[in-house]
Amino acid sequence: MRRTPFASSLTLAATLLAAPLAHADGLADLRSALARLQGQTPLKATLEVKTNEKQGEGADAVQKQGEASIALEDGARGLQVLYAKDMLARMESESRQVARDPKAKTPTVWALGKLDSSEVLRMTSAANSLGRRLDESVFKGEKADSFGGRPARLLTFTLPLSRLPEQQRKYVKEFDSTLSVWIAADGTPLASATSTTVKGRAFVVVSFEAVDEDSLTYGVAGDRLMTLRSESHSTSSGAGEHGEQRVVKTLQPQG
Repeated sequence: MRRTPFASSLTLAATLLAAPLAHADGLADLRSALARLQGQTPLKATLEVKTNEKQGEGADAVQKQGEASIALEDGARGLQVLYAKDMLARMESESRQVARDPKAKTPTVWALGKLDSSEVLRMTSAANSLGRRLDESVFKGEKADSFGGRPARLLTFTLPLSRLPEQQRKYVKEFDSTLSVWIAADGTPLASATSTTVKGRAFVVVSFEAVDEDSLTYGVAGDRLMTLRSESHSTSSGAGEHGEQRVVKTLQPQG
């Protein structure tokens, strides 16, 4: 049976409309990508961390700065963290300085203190940590965007107050937390950003405010999703005190 021009136009229009709808569920695409990027590909890398912390203001402010790096290997034997001999020597020297002077600077020890096991795992195998963040979030929407000069899809979420420890919630009066995730056409995560503002009052007369911002940039090696760069910035104020901290972690895969 021969189709009329009108019927052909309807068929074409339906096809064009259905094409974007077939790829419109960015959250499903993201979860599918996380499922296939569980991190079995062997990895050798260097992880560098820089930290800058300031407590107080003016002449009384106390500032701490640190920088350190470790080597990582993840393979059949599991994840191994390697400390270079010169770094171990610096850690020992700083520990001796603190024993003589409690106010001594310990840049290596301060920096390494920001690299606990959960942070190392988030850098080397990012799929699980991002998946857990999605599980505690409420999906809000998706729109076309760009990242690194290339087309991307931006997914936005809100994070509930319940993500805070229970003992802290009773002091909170205002809470606003959002998560943004940029994904490629196939759902592969490109970057994410979290912004959280908390305001509250403790002990009736002490008010406080804290702002936390985190930005992550991802990369893929085989079936492994990695966090290539992580930057966290936090500020807090309360009881006449002010604090600020910035921590930057960079993962450099080898070979």
